Amino acid sequence: MEQWAPRTVTTRELVDPAPVTALAALFDDGLPAPLPGDDLPPLWHWVALPRWPVSSELGTDGHPARGTFLPPVDLPRRMFAGGEVTFHTPLKIGATVVHESTVDSVTEKSGRSGRLVIVVVRTRLSTEDGALCVEERQDLIYRDRGTPAEPKPADFDPVGAPFRRAEAGTWDFATDPTLLMRFSAATANPHRIHYDWPYATRTEGYPGLVVHGPLMSLALAETLRLDHPGARVKRLSHRNNAPLFCGEPAQLRAEAGQLGLFGPGGVPAGPRTSLEVELYEEGTPHA
Repeated sequence: MEQWAPRTVTTRELVDPAPVTALAALFDDGLPAPLPGDDLPPLWHWVALPRWPVSSELGTDGHPARGTFLPPVDLPRRMFAGGEVTFHTPLKIGATVVHESTVDSVTEKSGRSGRLVIVVVRTRLSTEDGALCVEERQDLIYRDRGTPAEPKPADFDPVGAPFRRAEAGTWDFATDPTLLMRFSAATANPHRIHYDWPYATRTEGYPGLVVHGPLMSLALAETLRLDHPGARVKRLSHRNNAPLFCGEPAQLRAEAGQLGLFGPGGVPAGPRTSLEVELYEEGTPHA
């Protein structure tokens, strides 16, 4: 850590239509797939700007080895803990954007489960002529591996489409290994906890495959598109409370002014998301 210093990485990237189509097929929720020239739905830049690391740069967990862009944290578990995204101007599918990322801070703490390190990454996405589209803060947490838990069954029946309406404002959300594998591929995420059951359970001590934090946040944002197709998200804050494991029943629902994901037995799991939105009816914005 003493020899590492943060640096800003700036690239020009395509808002790629292919992974956008892949995510629409994965959700299979009846909404039309966004096409080139359309506005990118909220948070879909996580999919539309994939960065595949070269194989020689990967670490044991499948992520790029630390010590280049991210600090050389010596803790094995990496988790997506949440963040905040501000949407200024819609990204257009098929356009080229300027992608600028930097590590904003690295903080070491001691929690109930031991030592942990919080890494904050800030990203700006702009058009080629300089118009700011998206500002984002992502919070990553690194911690020690857990005590191996009793593994959950590794055999799953296919869930089909992951979204099923339960009642007004509430959606059942189902996962299986195929869904997790497809999301990993769409987002260029090689983290082994999402597809390698022996690694997730024996090495990192999880009871099963871990559902991606970004997948849960995207699913919450998708319920807004399903229930309020005229909504424009201006700002979105999300915080992951607890992991959700593959195959566990979950619900996405609005509660106390927030969108939340609830796991087995209605216990809060995954992200809680606060949204600042504008809703449009017949072209007129209102709160």
